[in-house]
Amino acid sequence: MTSAVRIGNCSGFYGDRLSAMREMLEGGELDYLTGDYLAELTMLILGRDRMKNPGGGYAKTFLRQLEDCLGLAQDKGVRIVSNAGGLNPAGLADAVRALAGELGLDVRVAHVEGDDLLSRAPELGFGDVLTANAYLGAWGIVDCLNSGADVVVTGRVTDASVIVGPAAAHFGWQRTDYDKLAGAVIAGHVIECGIQASGGNYAFFTEVDDLTHPSFPLAELHDDGSAVITKHPGTGGEVSVGTVTSQLLYEITDGRYANPDVTARMDSVTLTQQGPDRVAITGARGEPPPPTLKVSLNSIGGFRNTVTFVLTGLDIEAKAQLVRRQLEAAVTVRPAEMQWTLARTDHPDADTQEAASALLHCTVRDPDPAKVGRRFTSAGVELALASYPGFHVTAPPGDGQVYGVFRPGYVDAVAVPHVAVHADGTRTDIAAAEDTLALAPVDEPSLPAPLPGGPTRRLPLGTIAGARSGDKGGNANVGVWVRTEEQWRWLAHTLTVDAFRELLPETAQLNVTRHQLPRLYALNFVIEGILGAGVAYAARFDPQAKGLGEWLRARHVDIPERLLP
Repeated sequence: MTSAVRIGNCSGFYGDRLSAMREMLEGGELDYLTGDYLAELTMLILGRDRMKNPGGGYAKTFLRQLEDCLGLAQDKGVRIVSNAGGLNPAGLADAVRALAGELGLDVRVAHVEGDDLLSRAPELGFGDVLTANAYLGAWGIVDCLNSGADVVVTGRVTDASVIVGPAAAHFGWQRTDYDKLAGAVIAGHVIECGIQASGGNYAFFTEVDDLTHPSFPLAELHDDGSAVITKHPGTGGEVSVGTVTSQLLYEITDGRYANPDVTARMDSVTLTQQGPDRVAITGARGEPPPPTLKVSLNSIGGFRNTVTFVLTGLDIEAKAQLVRRQLEAAVTVRPAEMQWTLARTDHPDADTQEAASALLHCTVRDPDPAKVGRRFTSAGVELALASYPGFHVTAPPGDGQVYGVFRPGYVDAVAVPHVAVHADGTRTDIAAAEDTLALAPVDEPSLPAPLPGGPTRRLPLGTIAGARSGDKGGNANVGVWVRTEEQWRWLAHTLTVDAFRELLPETAQLNVTRHQLPRLYALNFVIEGILGAGVAYAARFDPQAKGLGEWLRARHVDIPERLLP
């Protein structure tokens, strides 16, 4: 087949809009509909679900969507591919078959398995963990689709793989068609997070006409690996070079984006606005994949609790020092970790009490729930009449909660089974890639010519720059982009690592690396360790670093007047 294949998305995370599957099926023509339900935190959630119910471990909302839409998808000839199987793709496949039977539908359901390495975690050197799942690629999905499956559910495949699989099956791509596969990976990376490609969480959101109910995106993929990102006509949101750039920068490192089937060169692509809500992605180049697969490892780290003190008015620092001394003296059995954070949310001469108040958080962690339980929070509340003036806390005494720890692992791809299980129960082993290339840093391109001098104005960086930030384990990335060649020349010379650290003081003592993506007029910064042991560890009040880019945009810099809109 040579005509474009239309692949839509109806989920960017476990908990996304429930009506999206029906909206995408009814909104226009599609060949495939995909959904991404898994994230590092989701695997922990599903792991705890499996502890309570060995038959669980998959995204239940996917079944609710199918109950409403499976017949509609079949009527329209749309095939569904999703990683909603989580830790139990076989269980989800059985549940989909049972649902189809209840609905009186003849649906061929296949699944992909082999990613779950929990039983082998000790021998692979991963230790005692709750979940251990390798990121598989797209070829198991391809095999299921080529064997006639209407619905394919997987466990932990890479987010882009649910898009790469349908494209490779549609066009009959081979495993060494690296440029084509890279184009599909990049298009998949754009749409797998759902509405983030069509105006959601967009830095310049005030420029989008209608974000009341934005649409999910779709990709029109061509046999050469090029793609057009768009959305159904007449729907809310916007697909622009800006929204696509923003999503391309999400949760990446440098110009190489490794997947199990291909390493896509993010620094190779060109974006072109073809028309309203149509952005072409061309020029993608691919390289052989690395010989190892990343493994998502989650474990129970212990128990966590927090007391938040409200400090109002004058002498905020002194009040914080007093209550800290008092609480540390009162907690005679010390937990393993005791972390204090003072958020100076107060304003001088404030016109409301809330605006006059700062928040002092004390977070404790320990393997023993007794050390961080009600005894700890009660010790904070007992200071109510004996501490700083205006003392109050944000919550009554409470018990500690379990927290998780994420870390990545790596394993030789040949050591991981990858199995396509067809609707009739037959099984196909999917071989690991034979042609591999160890991942290496990209050579940084030369800096563009500096901008000539001239008058400047001190304004927020976000006056001309967009940003998108997110989490990868304990690290975070902040992608920053501008919209013209002149703005790029200024940004590349101005926003150095030192300048980044100065603008975001919380990163000053951390390892920060900068990567240029000139074709996108973008820089990507990776901050190591800012999120501690991952999202569930909650090292920061923004544990997924979602607002880190917006903080950067709000910081003031000297911007040449010639660059201002």
